Amino acid sequence: MTALLTAVAIIAAIALTAGWLLSVAARRLPPGDDDLTSQVDALLPQTQCAQCGYPGCRPYAQAIVAHEADINLCPPGGDATVRRLAELLGREALPLASAAAAPGRVVAVIDEALCIGCTHCRTACPVDAIVGAHQLMHTVLADECTGCELCIAPCPVDCISLRQVA
Repeated sequence: MTALLTAVAIIAAIALTAGWLLSVAARRLPPGDDDLTSQVDALLPQTQCAQCGYPGCRPYAQAIVAHEADINLCPPGGDATVRRLAELLGREALPLASAAAAPGRVVAVIDEALCIGCTHCRTACPVDAIVGAHQLMHTVLADECTGCELCIAPCPVDCISLRQVA
């Protein structure tokens, strides 16, 4: 019986020591690129709009961490996201890129007379800014729309356009 208790005590001591060593190492070692990518990705707006030139927020975050992309390419995130990314990465906060910073804001608008209610645009919208039921007219919630244009291509009747808003 004492041999069993001794074995359990030795295994418990080894486990506690290993756990303590791992916690010390986690605190002292620099974060890996994947951890930093996750932190950058968490700061992005998660619209998956591709306005930055990447197919989504995660690939853009990976490019930022690899120094393949600037931190100022995200129109939906705006200047606030650029500032947060600069602070996290220790880089200079650049103004929003000129291609991304069009004067004013652009939103999608649906010509309700032409809309057939196919729901293709609603499915394509990464931020759920389009509302409407199947085979009924749809409309865009301008406050939610990022102007990503992802709803335009799937529309079979070309009833969606982009308009400048103040």
